[in-house]
Amino acid sequence: MEFLSLAFMQRALLAALLAGVTSPAIGSYIVQRRLSLLGDGLGHVAIAGVGLALATGTAPLPVAVATAIVGAVIIELLRQSGKASADVAMAILFYGGLATGVLLAGLVGQGTGTLSNFLFGSLLSITEADLWIIFALAAVILITTIGLMPQLFAVCTDEDFAKVMGLPVRAYNLLIVVLAAITVTVSMRTVGLLMVSALMVVPVATASNLLTGFRRSFFLAMALGVVAAVAGVIGSYYLNAPPGSLIVVITIAGFVLSLPLAAGLKRWRQHEQVIEITDRAPFLHETTRPHEGHSHGPDCGHRAVIHGDHTDYIHDGHRHAPHGDHYDEH
Repeated sequence: MEFLSLAFMQRALLAALLAGVTSPAIGSYIVQRRLSLLGDGLGHVAIAGVGLALATGTAPLPVAVATAIVGAVIIELLRQSGKASADVAMAILFYGGLATGVLLAGLVGQGTGTLSNFLFGSLLSITEADLWIIFALAAVILITTIGLMPQLFAVCTDEDFAKVMGLPVRAYNLLIVVLAAITVTVSMRTVGLLMVSALMVVPVATASNLLTGFRRSFFLAMALGVVAAVAGVIGSYYLNAPPGSLIVVITIAGFVLSLPLAAGLKRWRQHEQVIEITDRAPFLHETTRPHEGHSHGPDCGHRAVIHGDHTDYIHDGHRHAPHGDHYDEH
């Protein structure tokens, strides 16, 4: 544990922890919107910001944050206006940002060698000033993604429904891409701009394999992201390997391991949720209270009980049996 006595490793571990918890937090919404590659696109835009910072002699992190936010807002506005389809917008992000960053760095004699610290992550490049900025940005991301979870989930799942509910869909969509842009730049020191998308997406996919329900998988993805990021930084110290690539390998290994476990959990849930009743003893029936708009069915969330030629549903500790326009309780 001698690495804990090194100041640069302390900063790297703190930065990795923040990257691991924030990336899956915003990644959960990005995956819901089916824009899993958005992190890659924003990472390439952030490269342009790094190149601009190197060309002007300013701090890379604030310039990268500002550049990524501007790029994200422009692309989202183009998407909303219908002037650019999603794939065209992503192509602009990928190629324009990368080319601009490399060009600017080359013009001032920095080259791709300097950019590699930001592309793939570097433990030595994290300064104390960077860490304070990362803390502040991470706090904004976590407060927003957790505090506005119902609204953001509604917008990401069904925009038309969110509009009917009176939510400002355009504003929330912009908020999501801005938070994604901030998350990418927060993670560039540890994971790297070319790798951060994996930390945003893979833990979310792993958590979805293991748990049902957005809220539960949301927090599990954050926990998995922290484990992968911290383990990758520690492993990179001992293996003398780039932290970003090791973090991504760990997240993918976790996803692969979750597949057989997910299959076992699925069989267990099916066994628990469906119960065969062979005892045909008579039950006393009593009409239930009104369900207030809830209708029992295969996806209603209540345990199904096969009962002769029909299916009952466990509700409030009792079996509710469909009977005409109401349910009997027994």
